[in-house]
Amino acid sequence: MNINRQVLCTMALASSATAGCAFAEENRPNIIIFMVDDMGWQDTSLPFWKEKTPYNMVYETPNMERLAKKGMMFTQAYASSISSPSRCSLLTGSNAARHCVTNWTLHKNTPTDGSDDLVVPPDWNVNGICQVPGIPHTYQATSFVQILKDNGYHTIHCGKAHFGAMDTPGENPHHFGFEVNIAGHAAGGPASYLGERNFGNNTDGTESSPFAIPGLKDYWGKDIFVTEALTIEAIKALDKAKNLDQPFFLYMSHYAVHVPYDKDMRFYDKYRNEKGMSENGAAYAALVEGMDKSLGDIMDWLEENALDENTVIMFMSDNGGFAIDRRFSNEELHTQNAPLSSGKGSAREGGIREPMIVSWPGKVEEGSKCDKYVIIEDFFPTVLDMAGIEDYETVQEVDGISMVPLLEGSGDTSKGRALFWNCPNIWGVEGPGIGPTCTVRDGDWKLIYYYDTGKKELFNIKEDIGEKKNLADSNPDKTKQLSRKLGKYLRSTGAQRPVLKKTGEPAPWPDRI
Repeated sequence: MNINRQVLCTMALASSATAGCAFAEENRPNIIIFMVDDMGWQDTSLPFWKEKTPYNMVYETPNMERLAKKGMMFTQAYASSISSPSRCSLLTGSNAARHCVTNWTLHKNTPTDGSDDLVVPPDWNVNGICQVPGIPHTYQATSFVQILKDNGYHTIHCGKAHFGAMDTPGENPHHFGFEVNIAGHAAGGPASYLGERNFGNNTDGTESSPFAIPGLKDYWGKDIFVTEALTIEAIKALDKAKNLDQPFFLYMSHYAVHVPYDKDMRFYDKYRNEKGMSENGAAYAALVEGMDKSLGDIMDWLEENALDENTVIMFMSDNGGFAIDRRFSNEELHTQNAPLSSGKGSAREGGIREPMIVSWPGKVEEGSKCDKYVIIEDFFPTVLDMAGIEDYETVQEVDGISMVPLLEGSGDTSKGRALFWNCPNIWGVEGPGIGPTCTVRDGDWKLIYYYDTGKKELFNIKEDIGEKKNLADSNPDKTKQLSRKLGKYLRSTGAQRPVLKKTGEPAPWPDRI
């Protein structure tokens, strides 16, 4: 199903020449989105809960702490539970129920779903998103990056893209308005983090893995981790950007901390030998600290170039920590996400609640904390709001709501708002909250509906952050209320459902069972 909706947000843009003259008179901020892959809510020394946990004592992320002192922490920031849906929502401002990129993408026209005894996944947008019409199994959208570029911003992509499948327009970040693309392509993870392994690229004439990181040839054969190489290249791009006499946007999108757990030897021994962690646990913790060093290096560059006071930094993860995998024990994975339940791929809090920090000098109170909920599609209107861009057109409907009132302390955008998720796919791993599901969060209440079995789970997140007590049977009125709200939203967005093998019909909507 390919959903393309025309939305005229305002009158057409003024000519670029006129806009350029107007913007030259304004001191518009530079904007950096610092995106981490698969980082759990607890994978940091910075506590996003009411108290520190044992996991906060293990990890060392001094630069996340540094950023939090300069800005605002969000304790209830949400994304999808899988990478591609989150990243497509980020770029388009559309909820996953609408863009229908509901599992991870890679090869053209090829689903990545696992098998299931009860359901067949829907015909989802396996090719991701793109900027042009007519591409099958693709959601057409205008990215906020293109709008920034059209309004005078210099735009840089560095690291993981994962917006569209191979051999489709969406695989190339240039097509979304990025003037610079460093190492971004269709794949959602690295074949190798190690320079001595050429980041997964073969040099013997054989075909490389589709997960081999493109570019970065200057680092092939060298003793360097890709997190460091990407940071060096990003700073080179920033060095050029500062001389262009225009504001810049940097999407610093790390492959860390996605599997494989290659060892970043700059930090590995400390966690393995000094802290006594398992081999995989130490490797994972080193990935986290390497990512944190990158954040610090970019913050250092901003300060050294006197740009820190006019640069927004938005820190986010694309989904929850990778806490469930049959290949590893929990101890080996180390990412537990506790007190949250479950992890990546799950509708439970461990799969969708993310660490998020925003620094906006002069606008956001330093060292502040926001307990209101937001979701990843909110980045789209927020970035444009920060840039002072009010008049723009998109071909898609934008579901996100600007976070600026929360950041400035002038309003509560979560009041009266419900958040929605739709994952009608088979991710391929078993665990709490995993399966073909749809979900609504409304105030303190959260309902998860399982398409395959018809099961419903109702939790009061404020009182039960670990989602240990299912209240669906004991509170039927709230269950029915949220089921109606969820079903109505899914139908209004053109959301997809899996097909029941037993009947050959789509699974019932949550308010029809």
